[in-house]
Amino acid sequence: MSSSLTGKMEGSVEIEAPAEAFHEMFLKRPHHISNACAHKVQGCDLHEGEFGKPGSIVCFRYFHDGKAKIAKDLVEAVDPKNNSFTLRLLEGDLLEEYKSFVATISASPKPNGKGSIVNWVFEYEKVHEGIGHPESLLEFLLGVSKDMGNHLTKP
Repeated sequence: MSSSLTGKMEGSVEIEAPAEAFHEMFLKRPHHISNACAHKVQGCDLHEGEFGKPGSIVCFRYFHDGKAKIAKDLVEAVDPKNNSFTLRLLEGDLLEEYKSFVATISASPKPNGKGSIVNWVFEYEKVHEGIGHPESLLEFLLGVSKDMGNHLTKP
């Protein structure tokens, strides 16, 4: 495996919602994400297992870079204490450009106690040198996180 084909990318965004609420919605109620940002995420279906449990398989339907896309993910690991979980891409549009794609999502309370910081980490292997890094996907998912935070703090 050539090191120039592998990559790691990280980004974070501040949201007003508590870390636990974000974690709970994304992991255990991902089918509700579309309520927060229907223009970005159209839905999420459970294909195997149980929402929020390691080993379960979920399929997200989303609209990114002007196209309807899907991502079928395996919930690889869950760390409720740190409001963190890891998704491994099994099927979907991203596999046209990446041989492997793993995302770790965590939410941490802000030091002042108001809101939280959502952090995304991508680890991936590109299909070939001509493929770019997934910057636009990271920006897209940080936007989804921000929309979720706004949704979770609505009165």
